[in-house]
Amino acid sequence: MIKLLENSDRLVERVPMAFHRYLYDKITWNNRLTGIKGARGTGKTTMALQWLHHLGKTSSEAACFSLEDLYFVSNTLVDTAETFIRHGGKVLVLDEVHKYPQWAREVKILYDRHEDLQIVFTGSSIIDISRHEGDLSRRALMYELHGLSYREYLAMTGIYNLPSLSLKQLTEAPSDTRQHFPEKFRPLAHFNEYLEYGYYPFVLEDKPGYHQRLKQLVRLILEYDMAEIKGFDIRNAKKMMQLLYVISQQVPFKPNLLKLSEKSGIHRNSISNYLYYLEEARLIRLLYPSGISIATLQKPEKILMNNTNLMYAMSDSKPYIGAVRETFVLSQLSVSGRVTQPKEGDFETNDLMVFEVGGAGKRISKASDENRIFIVADDIEFPVSNIIPLWMTGFLY
Repeated sequence: MIKLLENSDRLVERVPMAFHRYLYDKITWNNRLTGIKGARGTGKTTMALQWLHHLGKTSSEAACFSLEDLYFVSNTLVDTAETFIRHGGKVLVLDEVHKYPQWAREVKILYDRHEDLQIVFTGSSIIDISRHEGDLSRRALMYELHGLSYREYLAMTGIYNLPSLSLKQLTEAPSDTRQHFPEKFRPLAHFNEYLEYGYYPFVLEDKPGYHQRLKQLVRLILEYDMAEIKGFDIRNAKKMMQLLYVISQQVPFKPNLLKLSEKSGIHRNSISNYLYYLEEARLIRLLYPSGISIATLQKPEKILMNNTNLMYAMSDSKPYIGAVRETFVLSQLSVSGRVTQPKEGDFETNDLMVFEVGGAGKRISKASDENRIFIVADDIEFPVSNIIPLWMTGFLY
């Protein structure tokens, strides 16, 4: 276990502290059991290490163990953690828990046995703790970390560090939001760069190889992480890649499940499940009609990629700008609550506000609904009346 502690020391010492993700200040870190899930590459591990760095404790008191470490091939988590506790351990971060087959059962054992031990675990967005043996859903406080917003991208790259805006601020008094930004702020200067490269924090490590790395990340999710989903046959990973490729070439679109089945080679009786798997992996987004429970639906109203960076990485040609706009707005709005497709307009948030997405000349199509319909327009810098700039939805978190 000494090597685990030494590795924890190195990671905590080297973690960058200049920039913190939006979720960092929202987490109740002093909870006994805290879970952070999210897609690969969104910064879960970095955030947990930043917290350990902030605690300022030695690794004998507070440590981070990666459960994909070869050490855990021949050593159990329970035995390792209890050795850690006997030597003064109080805080334990368990990274990539989904790589350890019995993680939920053993975390429950540690939680029940050791009231003085504080556990934070990170794992794939695919994790559903209520379905694991030893159900942790009544014990763990769960959070999900999404990719970078446009606001975070500007802060992380050192361009601007600005506060977020609430959805209420955007919709109740759009014009008043101008005062939140510096006079010389030019919001469109870096926006297209964000749409192509800004959703995953690892862009700072290798921008030229970013899209290739993103493709590799997708393959890892499909060939490895999907094994976490109960009922998924990992032998179908190649078909999943084909399905994702088919979707990436034509989003957003109203799906014809039979045609998707034919093009991907996935049986038509299984295609709905596989779309669900792709959404759980945060590779696509499924949009359902407003006012209807998702549980009662057989198929989504529309399919989009999870974020615009995936569109650029997966597409054979430059993505259609209309699809890019819709994908961006949905990715940002979804963090604030449930988003559905209304009868009129593109997106509806929590069955309240409707958003129509388009270019600078976009206007409301139904005047009778204008009190709750907002235009989200590209290529404008600041709000005018009920017209919200596209980029500004990237300041919601």
